[in-house]
Amino acid sequence: MINFPTLITLSRIVVIPFLMLFLYFDFWVGDYIAAILFSFACISDYLDGYFARFLNQISPIGTFLDPIADKLLICSTIFILVAINRIEGYSLIPASVILIREIFVSGLREYLATIKLEVKVSRLAKWKTASQMGALISIILSSTNFLGIDFEETGTALLWISAVLTSFTAYRYWQASFNHIMGIK
Repeated sequence: MINFPTLITLSRIVVIPFLMLFLYFDFWVGDYIAAILFSFACISDYLDGYFARFLNQISPIGTFLDPIADKLLICSTIFILVAINRIEGYSLIPASVILIREIFVSGLREYLATIKLEVKVSRLAKWKTASQMGALISIILSSTNFLGIDFEETGTALLWISAVLTSFTAYRYWQASFNHIMGIK
């Protein structure tokens, strides 16, 4: 059964093709619309969990879809920003670290689920997500002159910070699963 919090999660997935379309055609109005869509998706990441707990509507489908929606949003946005040359040069390094971590942690989570070992989301992981979202919003707005802010520098700095936080959170997952993967009891 799909409940209200799960609909919020699904909305995050539905926004992705529109976000990519507005970015791909690379015109200033599209950048603002893309920033609004991405911001909506970021806010929905908080709201789906909040309403699931508040309404006591935590569901298996919501629990399944939430991390997938997060990864689809972050990874597809990075891909399109690379494709339109907003992420380029040395900034490809932190972007790659983020993408590699998302795949690595997804695989670890899948493995950990088979052995019924759950790694709780840490405060650092929440900071990682916030820095990724802030970086990508800034990079989306980097071609604009919104409020006279240099979004390109801000986005690049946040992307590097995100890569560092991303690495720490990936290590935490690896640390929690290492003994199980290596067959050490």
